[in-house]
Amino acid sequence: MHHDISEYMHTVGRQAGEAARILSRTETRGKDLALLKTAAAIEDNKAHLLSENGKDMEAGEHRGLEPALLDRLELTDRRIQSMADGLRQVAALTDPVGEISDLTYRPSGIQVGRMRVPLGVVGIIYESRPNVTADAAALCLKSGNACILRGGSEAIHSNRAIAECIRRGLQQAGLPEHCVQVIETTDRAAVGELIRMEQYVDVIVPRGGKSLIERVSHEAQVPVIKHLDGICHVYIDDKADIDKALAVAFNAKTQRYGTCNTMETLLVAGPIAPSVLPQLADQYRRAGVELRGCPKTCELITDCRPATDDDWNMEYLAPILSIRIVDGLEAALDHLYKHSSAHTDAIVTEDYSRARRFLREVDSSSVMVNASTRFADGFEYGLGAEIGISTDKLHARGPVGLEGLTSLKYIVLGDGHIRE
Repeated sequence: MHHDISEYMHTVGRQAGEAARILSRTETRGKDLALLKTAAAIEDNKAHLLSENGKDMEAGEHRGLEPALLDRLELTDRRIQSMADGLRQVAALTDPVGEISDLTYRPSGIQVGRMRVPLGVVGIIYESRPNVTADAAALCLKSGNACILRGGSEAIHSNRAIAECIRRGLQQAGLPEHCVQVIETTDRAAVGELIRMEQYVDVIVPRGGKSLIERVSHEAQVPVIKHLDGICHVYIDDKADIDKALAVAFNAKTQRYGTCNTMETLLVAGPIAPSVLPQLADQYRRAGVELRGCPKTCELITDCRPATDDDWNMEYLAPILSIRIVDGLEAALDHLYKHSSAHTDAIVTEDYSRARRFLREVDSSSVMVNASTRFADGFEYGLGAEIGISTDKLHARGPVGLEGLTSLKYIVLGDGHIRE
């Protein structure tokens, strides 16, 4: 069986490489047409998408998937429309491919600049969220990359249905259907093959649980764009506006629980804690959020469970929140240095100098002032969508959109120039 998987995956890889060559020379209007036709196909086939997703949801409930995973898996009318809107938004974005920058004359008379080019073939391994199929395909297509998409077994029916919409869009635009390939098998051996096909695949993007990302990071022979944990923080400074603090801290935790940009730890400056925490605790209590806190927090919130050392390093992806009262900004920065996963951290303050210091010193891929961590998202950043979020420092960082799926090469313009 594994021999058949290997043969199948290498066929997919070869087809992706051939499609990438065609995409690299495809004009913007051709790529945009494919995106717009795909968006229309998704809207036209909404009933079928919901029906196929229903099969995945039923199977997931039968398998006992956690509520957070079921939430990620579910397609609704709104989420399907969001997929279509995302495709159109990507089509409206400026095409980065072929952009020439920093073109300057050298003393020798040649001109030297840099051109933005596609990476080539992008492999994406993801779990649960079927909307990733459309988002990833859109970004790869617009940036001139062929992609190989391997979704989780729990979303196989949904992903196949979305893939059919993408195929229709590509066909109607006159592009090879192999520009976007969704792996048909749920055999885990396919992942092992994909992350080792360096002769065909230029970069791997894993999106999913910690175990998946760890496996890909350890076993891949292809460069990986990733983030491992989403341990996001909000720090409420003692110079914060109370109303802003309440709104940001509540939204950052409760807007959605199962996402990597959801706040998992709340830090509160000691002087403001007695006025802020009881109000927040009441809001969280009504929302069904379990609170775990440091000893000082437990004194202010009587039904708060004592936090353990593990809680400060925990990505709950659930209605659970850890809370620590700190002496001030210095202590908050120290906590972040030790426990942040470098994904997204925010400060709520009216003090300009403290805000500037937080922005400068917090070493995360997204750092925010007076805003919910839930904004750390490619769509919200104006990228159209995102292929993932990178907490690495090379080659892309933060939400990875079109520009993160391209590279730069040097170009030289001459007129018979020779080096003396």
